[in-house]
Amino acid sequence: MYDPTVARLTYRALLGRRRALILGALPLLLLVIAVAVRALAGADDQTAADVLGGFALATMVPIIGVIAGTGAIGPEIDDGSVVYLLSKPIKRPTIIFTKLIVAIAVTMVFSAVPTFLAGLILNGNGQQVAVAYTIAALVASIAYAALFLLLGTVSRHAVVFGLVYALVWEALFGSLVPGARTLSVQQWSLAVAQKVADGNLVTSDVGLPTATALLVGVTVLATWYAGQKLRSLTLAGEE
Repeated sequence: MYDPTVARLTYRALLGRRRALILGALPLLLLVIAVAVRALAGADDQTAADVLGGFALATMVPIIGVIAGTGAIGPEIDDGSVVYLLSKPIKRPTIIFTKLIVAIAVTMVFSAVPTFLAGLILNGNGQQVAVAYTIAALVASIAYAALFLLLGTVSRHAVVFGLVYALVWEALFGSLVPGARTLSVQQWSLAVAQKVADGNLVTSDVGLPTATALLVGVTVLATWYAGQKLRSLTLAGEE
């Protein structure tokens, strides 16, 4: 189910100079914000939770997921270079699964690591805030990577749709509309983080059993359907 050659090509595509700069911009901004907030407001647990929840988890993680998930396969489909992979004796679900692993790894590194560092800067992990939001970022990275990899497989406008979901649904409706929160990866990951943090600094509108089931279900279904869609792509010589 995992092909090293596909993984190497995907890492190379995702971590090229221009894309790596884009991936690193938001984490760098988070760290700058954390340093500025700590310098101005001092160590405060509620402030740390607000910054990590309002910027890191609600904005940075889904956007990085969009870049990594759609970038793992979308450009190859758009420019036709995916034909190279499809012509090889590699099962198409294996291609999808390998690209998913790479997208998850890249999303985790560029989102969970800076989230943890920002948490340490903001309040030194008081009340386990840094660890809780880092776990939320790790969990969310898996679901986002699967969702946006699927988008990259089914649409040539995957980045646009992904950003709409990340910025409008997750960041706006997910924060303001109670019903939308139930269908939010952000809220599902917060349900996991809530069990780690001390006190009531991290909360979710979704219970842990429901959130766990939805995270697993969405990841599995998105990965399976992406594999099916890739199966439907035919090479010119196959027609």
